[in-house]
Amino acid sequence: MRKTNVLIHVVPLALLLAALPPLAAARTMSDPVDGSPADAVDSLLADADVPVLETLVVSGVQPGPGLWKVSRDGRVMWVLGTLAPLPKRMQWSSDEVRQRIAGSGVVLLSPTANITVKGGVFGGLVLLPSALRARNNPDRQQLQDVLPAPDYARWQTLKARYIGRDRGVEKRRPIAAAMTLRDEAFDHHDLTWRDVVGREVTRAARRSKVPVRQPSVSLQIDKARAALKEFGRSELEDLECFRLTLDQVERDLDTLATRANAWAMGEVAMLRDLPYTDNSQACRDAVLQTGLAQSRGLSDLGTRVEATWLAAARAALEEHPESFAVLPMSRIVGERSYLQVLEREGYTVEAPGE
Repeated sequence: MRKTNVLIHVVPLALLLAALPPLAAARTMSDPVDGSPADAVDSLLADADVPVLETLVVSGVQPGPGLWKVSRDGRVMWVLGTLAPLPKRMQWSSDEVRQRIAGSGVVLLSPTANITVKGGVFGGLVLLPSALRARNNPDRQQLQDVLPAPDYARWQTLKARYIGRDRGVEKRRPIAAAMTLRDEAFDHHDLTWRDVVGREVTRAARRSKVPVRQPSVSLQIDKARAALKEFGRSELEDLECFRLTLDQVERDLDTLATRANAWAMGEVAMLRDLPYTDNSQACRDAVLQTGLAQSRGLSDLGTRVEATWLAAARAALEEHPESFAVLPMSRIVGERSYLQVLEREGYTVEAPGE
């Protein structure tokens, strides 16, 4: 039987959300913050110790954040925190990153998951149409058929503003429609998902002839055609994901722009403290808690990805006097921090400027 690597889209959207770490910051709107998100942001910006950033997205050359330092027994790993979205027109000045990479024995990229299927006679090309169908609601239902009326009214208002008259998106599942809306809204506000950091880090490692490793979890889906058909027929508990994503578009675009500015300008304290609506957990749970995901061994994907990265980090710290790593900011600060795990194991963790 032939094993075929398949584009991540083969398991629609859900595995992308599961395999990539979420965009959450140290605190989300579920934490105790009085008032609305706008009130919370205004309160933070009024703090004399926090520099005020313009809500307009920055452009031009920007320094980005400093590096975290993880060390033990004289060995050091420099960790760069990434964020998405980032300012679309920003140019990242990565001199410090290039210097640290040049002195490193290895570079670890952000962890991910590799998805393979077994048993597809023609591989991913035949499975792709099924994946595209699985993005749609079962039984040819439209969003209006599956959403409560108040949620559909909100969707219509935001769709008119950011998507326009596209009728095709109306047949998508709520989770897929919400992600389309979010991407269009980000683009409208000069924010981008483009992986500026990963591209520059890889280029710097290549120039300095430093090996690059990407810790990853390998997942194999047997009888992928049947799995996709099953997914296409499955109901998803994705209403909470849909609502939180609309909340993000309605209320938090200014906050997300400010966070993007904070990353670009190296204001780590602001990145850590700005509250915003975090939809990542709800959107992952919408798919990873389904019977299909659990029967295919996907429900604990986040835990497995974390363990894989931590093992790679420990090995890098043991094998090299200096090493370099890239992690989403949500895995550096906050309750889901990988660095806190290393700190509990006896490593010293220092934030930029400490």
